[in-house]
Amino acid sequence: MKSLFRRLRNATAPPNLSDAQRETLAHGLPFLARLAPERLDRLHALVARFLGEKTITPLQGLELDDGQRLQLAGLACLPLLEFGAEGLHGWRQVLVYPGAFRVQRRHHDEDTGVVDEWVDELSGEAWDQGPLVLSWDDIQAELAEPEDGYQLVVHEMAHKIDILDGAMDGTPPLPADWQREWARDFQAAYEDFCRRVDDGEETPIDPYAAEAPEEFFAVASEYHFSAPGLLAQEMPAVARHLLRFYGESPIPTSSF
Repeated sequence: MKSLFRRLRNATAPPNLSDAQRETLAHGLPFLARLAPERLDRLHALVARFLGEKTITPLQGLELDDGQRLQLAGLACLPLLEFGAEGLHGWRQVLVYPGAFRVQRRHHDEDTGVVDEWVDELSGEAWDQGPLVLSWDDIQAELAEPEDGYQLVVHEMAHKIDILDGAMDGTPPLPADWQREWARDFQAAYEDFCRRVDDGEETPIDPYAAEAPEEFFAVASEYHFSAPGLLAQEMPAVARHLLRFYGESPIPTSSF
């Protein structure tokens, strides 16, 4: 009977990475060595779950080996260290292009009846209830300079977290009191940043953050994980919220 219980317990045990996989992940993302041991263990469990639940599909002749898949999963799970595996719910697939990809857009203006069509060239996209779409070249270019303020996978994962409450609006699911504080501080920072961009100022933060509140949150998330010192200097209230939401960045603040 004890052996039966042991088998049942093992069958339902949460997935985790092997020692070899942990070594491979550490090699692919060396900055993870700065995570506290308990957070690194948490990341390993999330990465194992990600690889077990998500289908990673390379496109257009791209091939990804096991180490590269671990690297991608590690980046995707960084924003979930405090939020948890709930951030993996609602979607199952990761599509990976070799480089930037084109998307056909169409907009129908209901007031005028005019239909506009155009093509966007993108490095990433996150669809509501759909796949995470990424450019492998962009991921690798950012990893070559991990402290430059850009982190594509984090950006798109921020959108996935944002939409969990039913609205992609720059405010992820939060307790009510914190949500009010977050909305107040992010709105004030967003409006100030948009004013600076509209005035033609060269902002240290990527001006793409002025596109919409949800892009502001996603871009700020990139800076939290790649240039936290710069984010704290430029947007201290936003940086404090993201530190609470994501936990400490593995990129040291002192770098900036």
